[in-house]
Amino acid sequence: MNIGFRILPVKQRINKGVVKQFRNIVTPHISDNMNRLHAGGTELQPFHKEGKLLGTAITVKTRPGDNLMVHKALDLALPGDVIVVDAGGDTTNAIVGEIMQRIAKKKGIAGFVINGAIRDSLAFMEDTFPVYAKGVTHRGPYKDGPGEVNGPISLGGMIINSGDLIVGDEDGLVAVPAEEVEGVLLKAKEQEKKEKEIFRLIEDGKISRSWVDEVLKEKGCKFEKDHEPILTGRGNLK
Repeated sequence: MNIGFRILPVKQRINKGVVKQFRNIVTPHISDNMNRLHAGGTELQPFHKEGKLLGTAITVKTRPGDNLMVHKALDLALPGDVIVVDAGGDTTNAIVGEIMQRIAKKKGIAGFVINGAIRDSLAFMEDTFPVYAKGVTHRGPYKDGPGEVNGPISLGGMIINSGDLIVGDEDGLVAVPAEEVEGVLLKAKEQEKKEKEIFRLIEDGKISRSWVDEVLKEKGCKFEKDHEPILTGRGNLK
C-alpha cells in the first residue's frame, strides 16, 4: 500500500455541464445548503486579481515545504481541474510559484488551493488565474516527498476527496462532495430565487421584520414596558 507516498486515481468526475451551472452560484448559497459546516477556513485567502475558482479537485497531501507530489499532480491534472494541496498550513516555504502557475494555465487547469504559502505573488496578483493560499514567502520548496495524490485531505476541517467540486469566490472556499453536487445545486438555485424576492420586498418597502420579535418571545426574552413586540405576520426572512 505504501500509505503516505502513493498516487491514486481520481474517484469520479462530475459532469462538466453540472460544474458550469455553479459558475454563477455564490459560496454562501452553497454553504447554507450544506448546513454551514463545510468551509475551507478563513485563513485561505485569494491572491489572484479577480475571478471565480471552479473545478474538480485533484488532491495532494504533502509534508510542509515540499512540492514533489504537487508537481506530479500538475502533470496528471486535466483541463478544468483544481489542484488542492494540504501542506500542513506551514508558510516557511512556498509550495507553488510563477513557473507552476504558467504550466497550470497552459494546461487549462482551473486554479490552485494551497494550505501553505506561495511565492512570486505579484505574478498571481496581476493575473486572473485563481489561487487561494495561506501566505507568501520568497523561500522556495524542497522536492523530496513523501506525499499522496488523490487521497483524502482536510482544509479548515473540510474533508475533500479527489473528484469533489471546488468553488471559491470573494467569500472563501467550499467543497461539494461529488455525489451531492446536483442536490446542492438545486437547493442553491432555489435560495437564490428566494433572496431575489427578499431584495424586491426591501426595495418596495414591504419587508416584514416581525419575525425578530417572535423569535425573541419564543426564546423567553423579556420585553420592557416601553417596547411592545411586533407580532403582525411571520415574515421570517433570515
